[in-house]
Amino acid sequence: MSSAVDLLVKDAELLVVDGDREIPGGWVAVTNGRVTAVGGAGSEPEARTTVSAARRLVTPGLVNTHHHIYQNLTRAYAPAVNGTLFDWLTTLYPLWAALDEEAAYVSAYVGMTELLMGGCTTSSDHLYVHPRPRLVDAEIRAARDIGFRFHATRGSMTRSVEDGGLPPRSVTQSTDEVLADSERLIKAQHDPEPGALIRVALAPCSPFSVTKEVMTATAELAERYDVRLHTHLAEDHDEDTYCLETYGCRPVEYFEDCGWMSERTWVAHCIYPNDDELARLAAAGVGVAHCPSSNMLIGGGTARVREMRELGLPVGIGCDGSASTDHASLWMETRNALLLGRYRGGPGAMTARDALDIATRGSARCLGRAEELGHLRPGACADLVVWDLHEVALAGALSDPVEAWLRCGPARAWTTVVGGRILVDRGEPVLPGLTQALKDHGRIARRIQRAT
Repeated sequence: MSSAVDLLVKDAELLVVDGDREIPGGWVAVTNGRVTAVGGAGSEPEARTTVSAARRLVTPGLVNTHHHIYQNLTRAYAPAVNGTLFDWLTTLYPLWAALDEEAAYVSAYVGMTELLMGGCTTSSDHLYVHPRPRLVDAEIRAARDIGFRFHATRGSMTRSVEDGGLPPRSVTQSTDEVLADSERLIKAQHDPEPGALIRVALAPCSPFSVTKEVMTATAELAERYDVRLHTHLAEDHDEDTYCLETYGCRPVEYFEDCGWMSERTWVAHCIYPNDDELARLAAAGVGVAHCPSSNMLIGGGTARVREMRELGLPVGIGCDGSASTDHASLWMETRNALLLGRYRGGPGAMTARDALDIATRGSARCLGRAEELGHLRPGACADLVVWDLHEVALAGALSDPVEAWLRCGPARAWTTVVGGRILVDRGEPVLPGLTQALKDHGRIARRIQRAT
């Protein structure tokens, strides 16, 4: 190259470019926030900034397809930890009614930092409680302040307990409020351009928390503005019962009837579709956010990931809520996807490379960004991770760095790069606002949990 690149990550033990290409001793060159070249040892370009990845694995940044970041304000909340999904929700809804702009901003700042430390460079977030206005805007402000790649999904609930739903009135909105603010948020915050850091999707919470009118109108709004759609679907047997009693059909049929069966849609969990429903979702190109830790902690089933992938569904990884999973490590979710896949289907059902592919290329497909996220081919957004495992944990792991990455752990991000910017360096976040955010987070969490 004739001139120095902005950033060079070099000397990796193994560079995973994507699921089809790996380079021992590889390097990645970055200019203007994009990958400009990759290669093997001895062909590196000159660079203004160089990061050594010696003895470490380098992968594309992991992509989180489902989260509720605000819930880190009520993590491991003792009265809710041993309940069913519906018990858990009804216990926490009253606490979440105290959410305000400051709480949304601070929880997002802390949550995005945690995601970066776990190797996540892009995350969606499903904020569906709106006791006060402009909460999603506050999350987006935190993402901009950090430099994090963020897909905000404007969640909604309109069916309160008085209307036959689960949530209290204090966290729901009217149909008109939901649709008006959804349109405002798209116009104010959504960036459709390639390489965007901020995008907006629309995300009514679930079949049991919004009306059919909201589901249908939201799908029409997404079509008009060409944004993506997200919701929970087929998560719990209680959801089957609710939809049969309320709508006279199963959740997937209701979902289809509302106009959601399209390539612009990805759904969270998708545990209980039958074979016919799964085939219809695949034919429509609907993506699935697989949330292994949450599924296990709440004690439900888990998505049939192997079958979904064989049918061609885009399948990505999701942390899910910080009050049900209680962490925001995409590395841990990817490891748990590996374990669950093998637990369900046997030792040949999933490899570490399969799990990594789900957490990168699969997740990018769910978010509609397969061309520029989830891989490190030239032209991709420069989102990458240099992984660190302690030498004690790696002792004896000589033959396969990718398998060792998920099997040996725990792994942490040594360096996390988003859009060419180093946001985690030597295992520590490079974020000047973090100390104050943590202080504020403790104060707000105590207030919301009504703790002394």
